[in-house]
Amino acid sequence: MFKFDEKIELKRGINDVLAVGELLIDMISSEYDDNFESCTYNKYFGGSPANIAMNVKNLGINSIIVSAVGDDGLGQFLINNIRDAGLDTKYIQEVENSTSMVVITKSKNNPVPIFYRDADYNLDYTFELEHAIRKSKIVHFSCWPISRMPARNTIEKLIVEANENGSLICFDPNYHPRSWQKGEDGVKYVKSIISSVDIIKPSEADAERLFGKDRYENQVEKFLNLGVKLVIMTLGKDGAIVSNGEETVILDTMATEVVDTTGAGDAFWSGFYAAIVKGYTLRKSLFFGFAVSAYKLKHTGAVVNLPKLEEIEKLYGL
Repeated sequence: MFKFDEKIELKRGINDVLAVGELLIDMISSEYDDNFESCTYNKYFGGSPANIAMNVKNLGINSIIVSAVGDDGLGQFLINNIRDAGLDTKYIQEVENSTSMVVITKSKNNPVPIFYRDADYNLDYTFELEHAIRKSKIVHFSCWPISRMPARNTIEKLIVEANENGSLICFDPNYHPRSWQKGEDGVKYVKSIISSVDIIKPSEADAERLFGKDRYENQVEKFLNLGVKLVIMTLGKDGAIVSNGEETVILDTMATEVVDTTGAGDAFWSGFYAAIVKGYTLRKSLFFGFAVSAYKLKHTGAVVNLPKLEEIEKLYGL
């Protein structure tokens, strides 16, 4: 069990966070517009696991991103961004399919996405990926790669290897029905793998898409009943509810200014991971998650130029 006032013990490894999944283009409207009436969109680096790998690197720990992009100009743009951030690009698979893209409305609430998927789910399980798992303390993945084949097989193999390796396995259940093949029961599949992971961080919207509407406490209990060890359910402006099955805590947000919510959840993961790796308690690591998310919310785009974790600590009085 993960106790709030204790550190999470991690295995030894030369890499801190391994993020596996989508690497894609975020096209974000230049205006606040939930109805897609804006005529101008700007191109940003995107993809939840990729965002996390970039963020934690900025915060001061090591990371690897494993993804698939198209052998095209947009794929090269993404690879160049990873290289410029000081991350190793050898784990990025270049495939014949077109680089995936999400068109998003700039929003102060929940951004509205339209998905254009191709390369991202053509992610193979390779020797390089297996080696990366074995040297990583934390393994992170999201719903995107498990929503399509062959990436789903890759994640299933990853879970087996990570469990055998003693890595901390974390899952972002960012389920959206439009990212799954028509006629497939994505909800059933997502629920089936939750027992294989250690930590899960659904948003309020994620929980509603998986379980229907219910009280926050009941939603958290449903995740716990599926076998996960720790549930961090983020509630936007209302903070988060966190439970290890025996103790439940309510935490307030630290956000004071919201420019763009794109990537706020990834920023939370990033602050949380960086703090765990640096040896902070679970409770304080959650505070760091909120602090990094609050910093990101002041900027447009999923990835911003984050300071080191120690500077975040000073800025937010942690």
